[in-house]
Amino acid sequence: MSDVRVRLAPSPTGPPHLGTAYTALFNLAFARKHGGRMVLRIEDTDRRRSRREYEDRLIEALRWLGLEWDEGPDVGGNFGPYRQSERMEIYQKHAQQLVDAGQAYYCYCTPERLDALRSEQKRQKQKLGYDGHCRDLGSDAAGRDQPRDSPYVIRMKVPAQGTMVINDSLRGEIEFDFANLDDQVILKSDGFPTYHLAVVVDDHLMDITHVIRGEDWINSSPKHWLLYRYFGWEPPEHTHLPLLLNPDGSKMSKRRNPTSVEYYRKAGYWGPALRNYLGLMNCASPGEEEKFSFAEMVEQFSIGRIRLGGAIFDLQKLDWLNGRYLREDMAPESLLQGMKKWLLNDDYLSRIVPLMQPRMDTFGDFMVRCAFFFARQVTFEAQDLVPKKRTPEEVVQVLQTVLWSLEELDSWERNLVESAIRRVAEFWGWPIRDITSPLFTAVMGQRVGPPLYESTALLGIDLTRARLLQAIEALGGISKKKAAKLEKEWNSSRR
Repeated sequence: MSDVRVRLAPSPTGPPHLGTAYTALFNLAFARKHGGRMVLRIEDTDRRRSRREYEDRLIEALRWLGLEWDEGPDVGGNFGPYRQSERMEIYQKHAQQLVDAGQAYYCYCTPERLDALRSEQKRQKQKLGYDGHCRDLGSDAAGRDQPRDSPYVIRMKVPAQGTMVINDSLRGEIEFDFANLDDQVILKSDGFPTYHLAVVVDDHLMDITHVIRGEDWINSSPKHWLLYRYFGWEPPEHTHLPLLLNPDGSKMSKRRNPTSVEYYRKAGYWGPALRNYLGLMNCASPGEEEKFSFAEMVEQFSIGRIRLGGAIFDLQKLDWLNGRYLREDMAPESLLQGMKKWLLNDDYLSRIVPLMQPRMDTFGDFMVRCAFFFARQVTFEAQDLVPKKRTPEEVVQVLQTVLWSLEELDSWERNLVESAIRRVAEFWGWPIRDITSPLFTAVMGQRVGPPLYESTALLGIDLTRARLLQAIEALGGISKKKAAKLEKEWNSSRR
């Protein structure tokens, strides 16, 4: 197999996800196995959520795991630009090409009409989707009887009948019925492409030969294959990887378990150990040994060895594997250096010292009282989470809304953390002390400690989320039904 080119194409809309690292590892192993190249392409066309900060954090997280790429926004290459936001003219040109060929059209439907259409389809218990209202207006950019300045999107035409068969290297042929698809928007009213157009155009123009991505993209594949057909291009070979799962078989999500690579870094795991563990997901280990290097993984790697069953992400097994790396691969000197790079460094300590100084009588008080800043998780008694005259059920709901409020923050700063927590107090009509009291215990493992807002900001969203989830479970948890109702009430209060 020659001239293999794969790509990792994440959206910089949040902290670097384990699933992105998992996909990156399998792409890189495949590329190295066949002497090919891996491209890092940043899909940042979501103007509301994409941020350069998230791109930088993603690159840092992938490099911490020991994953490298051959082309990308930071290293260059012959197929750039490698950020989609820098390729607007390319997408607009290709969208217009489809309109001119009669394979796409201008749609002038307003958001109000589309909302009304969706409501009526729900009421009639019909299939949800666009009804083709603008499909036959013609190819003129103004459309029939439309003012020249009317906002519009471009939709691709999907056949009303027939089927589309896609090929997956793990699953074989998968058939889709066009009757279950609607006319997909490919260019938005602001001139930015949707994912479906951009990914097809970029994969073709960047000479991508193999697409290795999560199985949650399978249902989008017929739209992509149809675009390949319209453009007259040959699709790359596709492999859809099984998703990472919780031990109970549910899809791994931050609402249940830590999903950010940054959590594992700050919780004290070592990058090569986490990379090794991700390599065990759905792929038999080289030989009998479950501890192996990336080079050993590449040597034994084959798409055919990937198992279709879900990849169970087991924290206990990761702990065991990480411990082996610390004990077997690191001399005391290198372990010390690793701990300094982790959190035992002047930068992190200098941010903790001002918070602890008013609470110290001797140097010996420091580590005991600020241990929670370094711990993966804290220990506490469940009853310490419940203020006087409150019930465990009430506190569970409060902690859950605190979590949602914190997750809404665009940046993680002391004043924003305080505002988010005070919003929860207003929502429940509780005194702020009844909100902060269980938070001290959940975040620090103690009823009193250094300033809560500053400490939470320093701890970071990933460790904070994990500790709030731990506290919620310690009090009995919350059912999906109650959580859904509560979230609806919370979101309504935010409008």
